[in-house]
Amino acid sequence: MKKAHGYCRISLGIAQVMIATVAIDASAGETLGRIERSGKVVLGVRTDSVPFSYTDASGKPIGYSMDLCTKLVEAIKAKVKQPDLKTEFLIVTPSSRFSAIVDGKADLDCGPTTNTAERRKLVSFTIPHFVATARMIVRTDSGIKNWSDLRDKTIVTTKGTTNATSIMERNNARALNLKLVEADSDSEAFQKLEKRLADAFAMDDVLLYGLKANSATPQSYDVVGDALTVEPYAIMFSKSDRELQLLVDKEMASIISSGDIYGLYEKWFTKPIPPRNVNLTMPMHPLLRSSFRFPSIGVGD
Repeated sequence: MKKAHGYCRISLGIAQVMIATVAIDASAGETLGRIERSGKVVLGVRTDSVPFSYTDASGKPIGYSMDLCTKLVEAIKAKVKQPDLKTEFLIVTPSSRFSAIVDGKADLDCGPTTNTAERRKLVSFTIPHFVATARMIVRTDSGIKNWSDLRDKTIVTTKGTTNATSIMERNNARALNLKLVEADSDSEAFQKLEKRLADAFAMDDVLLYGLKANSATPQSYDVVGDALTVEPYAIMFSKSDRELQLLVDKEMASIISSGDIYGLYEKWFTKPIPPRNVNLTMPMHPLLRSSFRFPSIGVGD
């Protein structure tokens, strides 16, 4: 069996991505081998993470991350030489997404997942496709404008995300005496805010804007607060398949260098989207634009 050594250089015009390829078997790795044998690729998807991964009126998974995963699936089809490869969907939550990848239940995670150094000990990520900041959504009649206004109040976040740690760090630093509640999903957390069971919902800003835009009364909510953290989103997959890493990084680099990524961004962030034809009106953040000029898989440190 032949081995590949050295580096694979992916051209991106001004920038180049250098990816180590130490001792990669010419045959398919663990995930690619499973896909090849089963004749299907399984995508981990969300039902409520607008506009990244959510379901339309017919229950079909759609979104920005879903479009990117679809392109990665096409690259996988070419790699395993199975143009009729089936795509199946596995609904995951922020809490279950990691075990779904580690246990081999899903081949790619297509939801909004932050690439961090700690998480890279468990799983792998491809080149980031979005940069969010952690803020909070509140009711417009709450009087809350920033984190200091949360003293002695209840804040909700979603279980299995990076936000709980950041919130408690701010709580301890400012002695805010917060009560932290964790919900199983973003939609459940937002419902607690709607029902006044929480004074604020802390989460990545883009997800909060999506929940606000698709609520029954968008004018009743504001996204406020200084950014707690910067969250680079990337598609997640198994750490045990270096060949898959090379494949998806090469495809993501191609999507970026060809300019396709800008069209996909405009589609989901600056134009009306299903199911209510709401426009999030979110121009590309300078941090994200810069990351596309100098893409790297080693972010979130």
